[in-house]
Amino acid sequence: MTGHLNMLNKSLQGKGSTALQMLEDVLAFERKMTVFARDVQKGTFSHFPSLREFKEAHNHINCEYLQRAIIEMQTAFGQRFSEFRKEKNTLSFPVTPLDIDPSMLNMSPFTGVSQPDLEIELADIADKELWVSKFKRLTADLEDVARQKAILAQEHKWSDMEILPKPDKLVFETWNAIPDTYMNMKKYAFGVLSIFGSTYLCEQIFSSMNYIKSKYRSRLTDDSLRSCVKIKVTSYSPEKLSSDVQKQKSH
Repeated sequence: MTGHLNMLNKSLQGKGSTALQMLEDVLAFERKMTVFARDVQKGTFSHFPSLREFKEAHNHINCEYLQRAIIEMQTAFGQRFSEFRKEKNTLSFPVTPLDIDPSMLNMSPFTGVSQPDLEIELADIADKELWVSKFKRLTADLEDVARQKAILAQEHKWSDMEILPKPDKLVFETWNAIPDTYMNMKKYAFGVLSIFGSTYLCEQIFSSMNYIKSKYRSRLTDDSLRSCVKIKVTSYSPEKLSSDVQKQKSH
């Protein structure tokens, strides 16, 4: 079971995942625990090879106890993520805005968004094929990234996932292409995208700070440390920065 939890934990780590993706991974794991509990109840242990080997060696195992432990874990998951489950429509808005009933959206956290204007903008954009095609392309791109990520996860190639396009960047690029005529839609989408799905990036920054500032660099100032941390966590590469600078020819 720890191995299954470790797989979930790895799927939630890394940069570029939206809160919706992380919620979907958690909800999928909750559903898997129903399968795990049934597997243990029957004593087949198809998803627990170590337990199967133990049973074959000792010819006895307390299936009822293990099933109860999995059900208790499933209940704990349901309680911990109950609020996120209620907000799935809200979290889905940046990806599939045209498929969601605006009355089902939670407007309270986004005070700068007018719900009546948002509803009018959604009605107006629904038949504008130019902008509708943007969201169709976004869905196709996200599906392709998810497919590649699943293949790499199956092969345990976690480091290779870093070179895949970041889902949040794809979503941001799509909304940046939408004109400001649909400003309430854009404000709502960007507000949802600003929600932190996990503390992974914060923990990564703290780890980088501990690596940079050690006993061998005890005189490193706060300004220098801040600059080092920015360099450590930025997604920009020196090649990209230099390519954006205009070259000055010698006279």
